[in-house]
Amino acid sequence: MTEQVLLDARNVGKVVPTAEGELTILQDLSLAVREGESLAITGPSGSGKSTLLGILAGLDVPSSGEVILCGQNLTRMDEEKRAGVRAKHVGFVFQSFQLLPGLTALENVMLPMELHGLKDARSLARDYLARVGLAERLSHYPQQLSGGEQQRVAIARAFASQPDVLFADEPTGNLDQHTGAKIIDLLFDLNREQNTTLVLITHEERLAQRCGRRVHLVAGSLAEDTPSSAAQPAEV
Repeated sequence: MTEQVLLDARNVGKVVPTAEGELTILQDLSLAVREGESLAITGPSGSGKSTLLGILAGLDVPSSGEVILCGQNLTRMDEEKRAGVRAKHVGFVFQSFQLLPGLTALENVMLPMELHGLKDARSLARDYLARVGLAERLSHYPQQLSGGEQQRVAIARAFASQPDVLFADEPTGNLDQHTGAKIIDLLFDLNREQNTTLVLITHEERLAQRCGRRVHLVAGSLAEDTPSSAAQPAEV
């Protein structure tokens, strides 16, 4: 059975004012992502990758076009309604980890689940931290964890809410090669287990090749949309 389209960007453009006049960041970009798909967004610096990710996730709005996420038109919503959609359907993993320094690893993972009203948040958070290899680090604060451990906490936090789609912006960018490889394995293990759609920005070829599909941006336009030749098939 063919997976349904989970995320659909239609003729998206983004223009921002500058002192020198209007700057076009994205122009007439269309992209559909299916349920359970893994997509790498690549391109040189300044090509519009992060802007596109923000628009797809409902963190930003396009100047033109529209974005449909899980059947809901984000571009017709105000920020409060978009935040509600993000809370229900979206997870995030950032290069800078984005952990709250005053909370332990366990509390960082629990927080979004508690905000979503999920029951047994503590038990679920313990389970996901154990799955990412941090069962012995539950009470540690971010400053007591290595970069790789902090990213694992961020991944546990993202997957624990069981999002339909996970957006990741350079998730291995601040990690050494060995630790980054472990984080990549973890992302795709959880992707297969939960059938979570992955949309990743990356400069790393090894990460892009693990995705089932790659789109390449140049100067705000979609220059290439191809399967990743080395992508590993999802388990069934």
